[in-house]
Amino acid sequence: MDASQARSLHEGLLMKLANVTGVGIGKDEHSGSDVIVVFVVRKVPRDRLRDEDVIPAELEGVPVRVLAIGEPAAQ
Repeated sequence: MDASQARSLHEGLLMKLANVTGVGIGKDEHSGSDVIVVFVVRKVPRDRLRDEDVIPAELEGVPVRVLAIGEPAAQ
């Protein structure tokens, strides 16, 4: 399964997690391979999250990266 398919499959569930503001596709900065990018207001230590709010490290074999972007604002 490619990154786009994995994102489409899991986007709805990811958007329900605490702190998540968006989901997209990007490139790993080291390998150049596709990754799923989950945008959050701020990164929170794993031990401070409820188990159900932890973003998985990979989905359908595609690596997941978490990117803190702050509070989204209309432009």
